[in-house]
Amino acid sequence: MKIDNRLIVNRPLKPNTKDDKVNKQNKKNVNKSSTPFKKIFQEKIKSSKIEFSKHAKERLKNRNINLNKTQMQKLQKGVEKAESKGAKDSLILVDDVAYIVSVKNNKVVTAIDGNNMKEKVFTNIDSTVLM
Repeated sequence: MKIDNRLIVNRPLKPNTKDDKVNKQNKKNVNKSSTPFKKIFQEKIKSSKIEFSKHAKERLKNRNINLNKTQMQKLQKGVEKAESKGAKDSLILVDDVAYIVSVKNNKVVTAIDGNNMKEKVFTNIDSTVLM
């Protein structure tokens, strides 16, 4: 078997057409349109409601801590502020109640009211937000 190493010189070239330009533009638009979706998606995830761990629910019940709508909004805003500063585990004070929150999980770990803050020492937090 013999291999032919000759170049084919007389092959016609396809000129660029409007359709080629439109296809290239559409490809660029596809990449651009995916960015806003990603941003919107991440904002929706972040704006989800705060969850309470089983331990936190027990503490709220045992200590008769009842959150009203305004307090929940303050707590959510406090979590958002902590997250914007790069916090991971934060103490968020809303009115006279202290909440330890896992910011990255958007979850309240425990809650302590003023009457139960005996030692007034909080450990394993990297930030405090006063609301």
